[in-house]
Amino acid sequence: MTLRIEQINAADAAQFVELLAGTYEHTPWIAERAARLRPFASLVQLKLALARVVREADREEQLGLIRAHPELAGQAMVSRTLTAESTQEQRQAGLTACTPAELEHIRRLNADYRARFGFPFILAVRGPRGRGLTKAEIIATFERRLLNHPDFERAECLRNIHRIAEIRLDDKFGQVPVLGNRVWDWAEQLAVHSDPGYAERGELTVTYLTDAHRACARQLAHWMKADCGFDEVGIDAVGNVVGVYHGLDRSAQRLLTGSHYDTVRNGGRYDGRLGILVPMACVRELHAQGRRLPFDLEVVGFAEEEGQRYRAVFLGSGALAGQFDAAWLEQQDADGISMREAMEHAGLCPADIPQLARDAARYRGFVEVHIEQGPVLGELDLPLGIVTSINGSVRYAGEIVGMASHAGTTPMDRRRDAAAAAAEWLLCVERRAAAVPHLVGTVGMLEVPHGSINVVPGRCRFSLDIRATTDAVRDACAADVRAELERICDRRGLQFKLEETLRAAAAPSAPAWQARWESAVAALGLPLHRMPSGAGHDAMKLHEIMPQAMLFMRGLNAGISHNPLESISNDDTELCVQAFANLLEQLAMEQAR
Repeated sequence: MTLRIEQINAADAAQFVELLAGTYEHTPWIAERAARLRPFASLVQLKLALARVVREADREEQLGLIRAHPELAGQAMVSRTLTAESTQEQRQAGLTACTPAELEHIRRLNADYRARFGFPFILAVRGPRGRGLTKAEIIATFERRLLNHPDFERAECLRNIHRIAEIRLDDKFGQVPVLGNRVWDWAEQLAVHSDPGYAERGELTVTYLTDAHRACARQLAHWMKADCGFDEVGIDAVGNVVGVYHGLDRSAQRLLTGSHYDTVRNGGRYDGRLGILVPMACVRELHAQGRRLPFDLEVVGFAEEEGQRYRAVFLGSGALAGQFDAAWLEQQDADGISMREAMEHAGLCPADIPQLARDAARYRGFVEVHIEQGPVLGELDLPLGIVTSINGSVRYAGEIVGMASHAGTTPMDRRRDAAAAAAEWLLCVERRAAAVPHLVGTVGMLEVPHGSINVVPGRCRFSLDIRATTDAVRDACAADVRAELERICDRRGLQFKLEETLRAAAAPSAPAWQARWESAVAALGLPLHRMPSGAGHDAMKLHEIMPQAMLFMRGLNAGISHNPLESISNDDTELCVQAFANLLEQLAMEQAR
């Protein structure tokens, strides 16, 4: 029987619990408490209410929920005492067909995990797409999570329990996230293209104008034209993939959207690419319905944002903002290939780049969808968040210079240890940044050149990255940590150099556009969570010529990004596409008035 939300709302408390039986393993108290939160306007509100009950439960209740779940490929599976839901899920993941060696390996992992954490390993084995993880993926996740801190792992188990419940509820309600599946599948297909040296290891790396990068551009252009029905599709002089879906009034201001399709080395499938694929899915739906918006929609897959091949970032969005520096063309990559040579080899014409600058008067604004790249939404059990500002950042490359000397013969009070000074200063950076909300400071690189086990370090090189929601807060922190570095070096008899390598202004969301995102999310029955972005985005460049605002989507695996573990669920993606479609409908209504 397929459930309807009206049934759930009309049922008495006992019936409510019965209808949701099996959603959370052997734990009826979750449904009992959620029943008091009715009525629910939609399935997504029911999911949120159930997650809220678990989040507000005490620690022992949460541990009881985790312990109510069976071990993967454990004794309950062998004795066939699993619930029907668990049996189906473990069968779909192939766990009921393990070889003796696989079964023994999983049993050892189960024993090690329970000994370390005191509860069973929980994993949503049907995975982010709902089709089932492979045994290899399950075992690799098992081994990785054995290394987690107990508190983190308890939270990760709960997140997986909510994902299990979400998939089970989809089944009960006959809910299929068709749009989310399409975006997820596109991202998988795009990820087959990877640079040499990484592709062979199964890693995703797509740097500017490599063969893999150009293959991604061709694939996006093909989908835009053949699958989605864009009216104009092309690859411009900097490598951006540009698709335009014509509106009813060609003279009306356009909406600009998009994100980047390049990646960091050994990165994830969704950083940047989500912001191209989501609006593509919306255009596909409009085209299938034979609908036209009152305005043109321009979707851009920006060719470069990550700065991985050349010492320049935002090449794609910077060109649209009229900020492409011609001096960048002479930069060389690690193989000595200049950017100009790479462009010409790709069939691009660098001389045409200045013509890519957009006339801001022709555009209503720029919006961007992006994976959060952090843990906040996951910890709040929320699929979407509204970005209030993109943090301003400043980066430095530095070096502390002391005196290399013999580790055995140099007394502790005579040392001029550059690495020890760097360590002391790093903790100062951490304390200073932690003292102010929405301020972060990171010493991400530390290097002792020609270091040796028996030599007091005479040099230590480092990086410094400071970000904040306002430039004033960022700059105050930078001044303080520089002064602290000077004090430390003076006290220890050292010298230092600190060179600024990047400065980007904060980009607050345009209030009207942030409000539109809020309305689009609220229309889905989701609570609003407003948050800054600590990462840089293409929206920062477009912010300099037109109003912009961003929408974040939750990532799985505690929101990790710039990492192969970066992941999203088809259900969250479905909501993200619907939110974007809601935004388009708002704009259409505004223009009609």
